[in-house]
Amino acid sequence: MRRKLVPVVALSMACLLTVTTACSTGNRKKRNRSADRTAGTAAKRDDVDATPATTRATPTPRRTGDQLTCLELRDTRVGSRKVHYRGYAAPLRLTDGRWADRDGTTVELQRPCAVGDLDGDGAGDAIGVVRLDGGGTGRFFTLAAWRNVRGEPDYLAQVDLGDRTPVESVSVRDGRATVIYLTRPAGGPMAELSIRRTAVYQLRGATLAELSHTDARVTDASDDGDTADSGTTPDSPDSPTRKRRPRSR
Repeated sequence: MRRKLVPVVALSMACLLTVTTACSTGNRKKRNRSADRTAGTAAKRDDVDATPATTRATPTPRRTGDQLTCLELRDTRVGSRKVHYRGYAAPLRLTDGRWADRDGTTVELQRPCAVGDLDGDGAGDAIGVVRLDGGGTGRFFTLAAWRNVRGEPDYLAQVDLGDRTPVESVSVRDGRATVIYLTRPAGGPMAELSIRRTAVYQLRGATLAELSHTDARVTDASDDGDTADSGTTPDSPDSPTRKRRPRSR
């Protein structure tokens, strides 16, 4: 009886060992296949993540540091919803430097213009001169500032220079605008342009505040408020009114 049991037990042990080995091998293959799938999935994810990084569109950089140009002012707006130009509730759109109403009123951008940082944000703003002609004798000059907003002019501030006061030059330095224009004494006749004023302005909110000005006499200027000769002061050596001293012999 014992002799018969020994082979049976040995056979059972052998079968058990075979099944265990087969199961272990199968588990290892499953684990390997699982690991391969995981690695393959990771590789695919890496490829998917990397693709948009190389094809994603680069956002357009902000243009606040760009300089405006005087040419851009010829097709921009004069006035805004907050800063009304000459009582107009809506902004006036210039076309090639000019706007015209049905009643004959015209608004024209004048030649003097300058570019520089007026509000301290590092971007080049623009300052120019606009003239309104209502069809009568009056021609009203306004000094206007446009802020640089992403490279586009945005009407920001203004100051009235008066009736028939043509501007000769505009410049910007250290956040201040210097304007040279012709005017007249207080109470003087409108046709008289006998003063060349150099005024310094600084941006304050929606206005250009005058910090200072100096006046010099001119000897020749037109009376229509459109153009003016530079003229000379009475104390100038080249002034035609200065008397010449006889030469000593």
